[in-house]
Amino acid sequence: MNTPKPAIPNTTVTRNVHDLDRATDNIYESLVVISKRANQISNNMKEELHGKLAEFASSNDNLEEIFENREQIEISKHYERLPKPTLIAIDEFLNGKVYHRNPSKEQK
Repeated sequence: MNTPKPAIPNTTVTRNVHDLDRATDNIYESLVVISKRANQISNNMKEELHGKLAEFASSNDNLEEIFENREQIEISKHYERLPKPTLIAIDEFLNGKVYHRNPSKEQK
């Protein structure tokens, strides 16, 4: 859990639309690329979180044996404080860290 915090803001940031369509010359194509990348990031984060929380799963589903686990709560809070996948995807896209191509443009 000691991962360095990225420089990506946790809040909404006003963006210039022309910055988003600079790489593709089409705002809608850029949004498709960003949304697909955000889905990938979201799925990776979900798998990582479920993997960490699976360590705390018990085979007994007895309500009397369920207790508050501090480590489990801290892991959940850590993931809640991370930037949203959409914000990460936008940052990666604007910084050229996302590989994308459009096969229909390449055929012409």
